[in-house]
This record gives sequence, C-alpha cells and structure tokens, in this order.
Amino acid sequence: MAAITGEFGLEAKIASSKISFERVNKIYRSKKNEVVALKNINLDILDNEFLCVVGPSGCGKSTLLKILGGLDDMTSGSIVLNDRELVGPGADRGMVFQGYSLFPWLNVEENIAFGLKIAKKPKEKIKEIVDRYIEAIGLEKFRKSLPKELSGGMKQRVAIARSLANSPEVLLMDEPFGALDPETKSSMQLLMREIWEVERPTILFITHDIEEAAFLGQRVVIMSSGPGEIKETIPIYLPYQRGLALKDDPQFISIKKEIDEIIHR
Repeated sequence: MAAITGEFGLEAKIASSKISFERVNKIYRSKKNEVVALKNINLDILDNEFLCVVGPSGCGKSTLLKILGGLDDMTSGSIVLNDRELVGPGADRGMVFQGYSLFPWLNVEENIAFGLKIAKKPKEKIKEIVDRYIEAIGLEKFRKSLPKELSGGMKQRVAIARSLANSPEVLLMDEPFGALDPETKSSMQLLMREIWEVERPTILFITHDIEEAAFLGQRVVIMSSGPGEIKETIPIYLPYQRGLALKDDPQFISIKKEIDEIIHR
C-alpha cells in the first residue's frame, strides 16, 4: 500500500480500487434529438474512500450516481465493484438522496431497523445496530418520533443511519444536504465526516457545493457539461480529522479557489 504526503504532512494512503468505471457513456435519445449525458467516464474509486463529484448543473453528476446505484442504465461501458461487473441495483449499495425517503408511519428506530428486518437479522443484533446509529446521529431522545415530528436535518440523519445500518459496501449520496439551511447543512457535513472517520464506508458524494466537496472529500472529481466528462480529479491534502474551523484555513480557501477555477476554466 503506497502513501502520498500532503502539504499538512499527513499521509493519504492509496488503497486498492473498490469501483472502476470503464468507458461509461450515457445517451438519452428521443425522436427529435439525442443528449450525451456522460461521455467516456473512466474513474477508480478506492476502498474506504470519500470521493466527491462537483460540476455545473446538467453535467451528469446525478446520472453517474444513478447508474452506479442501478437506477439507470448506461448506453455503453462497464462498472466493476470488487471484481464483479454490476448489473442493476443491489444491497451492496446504499443510497441517500436530497429527499429524505423515510417511511412516514415508522418512527426513527423503526426506519433505521427496516432493512435489517428485511434481511431477517436476529432481534438482538437489530437492537444493537439501531442503538449504535441512533447514538451516532445524536437522536436518542427522538427514537420514538415519527418523521413528521422531525426537522429536515433530523430526517436526513435518520436516512443516513438507515443506509449505514445495512452495512453497504458503497454509500451513494446525491446532494443530501442541498435542501437544508446553511447552519444545519454545516452541522450535517461535520456529522457525515465524523461518521466516515469512524465507519470508513466507501462514499460517492454528489454535490454542486465546492466548499462541501473540499471539506468532505479525500479527492474531488470535477465534471464539465455538454457532454458530461471528467475534467480533472484533484486530491485534498487536509487533516484526516476535520472541524468546521478548517473552512477558515488559508489552505482550505486555496483548494476551494482551485476547484472553482477548474470548473469555470
């Protein structure tokens, strides 16, 4: 296992590839025209990596994630996860969207336990996992609350916990904090980073927020639109453990500026 030392003197370890996109193309065709949403996407996502994807609206970010999640078909190419080619959705990939997608008739702990019950896990194991994630997301006092009784940030915490509780090999997140107010969004970013630092799932995180991508990711993939292509991939050499004060650091501000310049180049 190799390592790269960044400007903070910290090591960014390079693990083996978890996911490989190989010449992935997506074309939407109608009787009148065709739109190339993704063009020749070649991308490796490393095991346990937090990878963020940014780019202008319409660059194919969400299409990329939906294809990986099995919710959309590619026109050509292949995606390999752990040496097996992916076809359709699977329990090995958890998904979190901007909409919370919680079951309104289930309370917090029941929502988190839903997938575990479907998988027929033992009751003792379900309770152990649910308790663990309720504590991780800080909603111990709301475990019996229904979604309608929760704020937007709380609902998204439950959605994240529900996905992680099923131990997916990959967590796919499509602008999950896009609908939140700035203060709640910042707290959710911090929570997500803290969960990743402990749990170390492989995460593909789609966002249009440059600051969010730089704060969360180990690498940032920058896409261009018309057609959607990978413009550049940059490593983020920042401390492994990150707090919100990092956003005021000159190095962090410099990284944001670099990403912004690449997007608008």
